[in-house]
Amino acid sequence: MKSQVPFPWLQFSLTAGSLLVTTGVLIKQERQEKLAEQRAQLSLQLNLLSEQKIAKLIALVEELRQDIPNVKNRFDPEAEIMKSPTDAHAIVDLLEETLASELANLSRQEISTQE
Repeated sequence: MKSQVPFPWLQFSLTAGSLLVTTGVLIKQERQEKLAEQRAQLSLQLNLLSEQKIAKLIALVEELRQDIPNVKNRFDPEAEIMKSPTDAHAIVDLLEETLASELANLSRQEISTQE
């Protein structure tokens, strides 16, 4: 027996409409992901720049503190550590290692859930 659809043009138009909406949603999600990635990259760069500026300020304050005759000269190990800026390349390497280990963990979890 042949099944008949009462309004074949309506079914076709709904299918085409849902296909267009789905495509639009996927394109928008991809754009949003790219924007989020760019924002995260910019935020990281700004944080590194701020950290370098703060380290420079700490170094200048420590130098000023040592030059003022009224201030008792003492060694501050925290200030010594904080006045050297963070190595950006080390941070990027650490982030890449962390990402690789998280991806490996996710892969293991997917494999274990499929079994």
